[in-house]
Amino acid sequence: MKHMTENNSNRKCGVLLHPCSFPSPYGIGDLGSEARTTLDRLAGAGVKLWQILPLGPTGYGNSPYASLSCFAGNEYLIDLRQIDGFTAPEDSDYENRSQRVDYGKVYENKFQLLKVAARAFLEKNSGSRDYLAFCADNSWWLDDYALYRALSDRFNDTRWFFWEEPIRKRNAAAVKKYTKLLEQEIRLYKALQFLFHSQWESLHSYAASLGMKIVGDMPIFCAGDSVDVWTNRKLFKLDPNGMQTAGAGVPPDAFSPTGQYWGNPVYNWKEHEKDDYSWFRKRVEMTLKMVDILRIDHFRGFESYWEVPAGSETAQAGKWMPGPGMKMLKHFKGMEIIAEDLGIITPEVEKLLEDSGFPGMKIVQFAFDLSSGRLNTENAYLPHNYMRNCVAYTGTHDNETTRGWYNRQSDEYKDILRRYFQCPDEEIVWQMMRSLISSSANYVIFPLQDLMGLDNSARMNAPSTVGSSNWSWRFDPSLLTDGILNRLREYISLYGR
Repeated sequence: MKHMTENNSNRKCGVLLHPCSFPSPYGIGDLGSEARTTLDRLAGAGVKLWQILPLGPTGYGNSPYASLSCFAGNEYLIDLRQIDGFTAPEDSDYENRSQRVDYGKVYENKFQLLKVAARAFLEKNSGSRDYLAFCADNSWWLDDYALYRALSDRFNDTRWFFWEEPIRKRNAAAVKKYTKLLEQEIRLYKALQFLFHSQWESLHSYAASLGMKIVGDMPIFCAGDSVDVWTNRKLFKLDPNGMQTAGAGVPPDAFSPTGQYWGNPVYNWKEHEKDDYSWFRKRVEMTLKMVDILRIDHFRGFESYWEVPAGSETAQAGKWMPGPGMKMLKHFKGMEIIAEDLGIITPEVEKLLEDSGFPGMKIVQFAFDLSSGRLNTENAYLPHNYMRNCVAYTGTHDNETTRGWYNRQSDEYKDILRRYFQCPDEEIVWQMMRSLISSSANYVIFPLQDLMGLDNSARMNAPSTVGSSNWSWRFDPSLLTDGILNRLREYISLYGR
């Protein structure tokens, strides 16, 4: 895997679009024909990067950043129509393919169909060479994951720390007992993982045939109710019963006077260091087998992270704790990794980013802090200040859409934006994108919502909230017109991307 080098041949333009947003049947986007059609059209416009969110199975709140596993794939994204031995029923909700995902209905309907499909697949293919090889090659994470999911179904709770004590503590006799008792359910989850990984590998190869690289995403922290924490308790700050003694977050700032308490268990980095960060290295290496480039969320946590005592209602009582720094990151030098370096960035974090060699991120929405009453032309997020070794975005999955962001600004603010981008209101989003495409940044990436000029009704996520609008946006392919793609193609060609 080569490092991002500073030369003009490396200039690329990309689109941020999670698979759940494809206009596929059965209530949620999947890895089927609609994904290929969309990639075809984007590649035809010269798009060479497809960025996604984390691919793991989602838990509470449906967030890809709170996955039940760091290694498994999200079963919801499996295309029912591709499963050997199963005939998918006709989609009864065809007219609503482009509406938001209703995860409750997806669980009640599609997930139950997936289990039926997995049984049909096993009846025909349980002895196939490919399936057996997948189970053997991935047994180091797959066996635990399948058991964990089967146990979660049995106890109707993914929170393993509330299970009965013997299995909560992974007593050998209890593991043996439930592995035998839940054998059929375990086989189903293994089959579903084979189907996901097979379909993803096929789609990944298809994207490569179009000249597109996939940019994956990896949260720095794990979900507390994940198989990873259950099976690696010593790597996290937990008490003997598996309850967290501390959680992750960020301190109070101008956006949140009480900070943000995410609640993820924090790492026991001293324990990781004993085997040279083996588990975390496996995490990165496996993800980079599934994607071509990896964005690591909350990179600053590798320098120091905000640790909040368990049970806190806010993040105010937290304190900065040291991360592993280059002792771990040295293992990833030379890999194609993007560092999400947003938030509170200190000289120490800047030094770590420089030592790693990873490109950081620039968000053009962050460039216009007008609290001083004027535009600071030296702001690092302004497109004319970008260096080559960075990845520039109009916004990310956590931001408002650019049109939505612009619409809510004051008249004074809008006037400064119009003067900077030299355009009227209706052109502001396109000119913001054009300024990124023409900048020195090696990579520029736009959420598909911005390419289509959509307002905040199409927003993907509002941080620190839990609701049905988060992680549920799906796009209407009729709004991605040839005119939009032709204009994008013209800019990509004009500025050598």
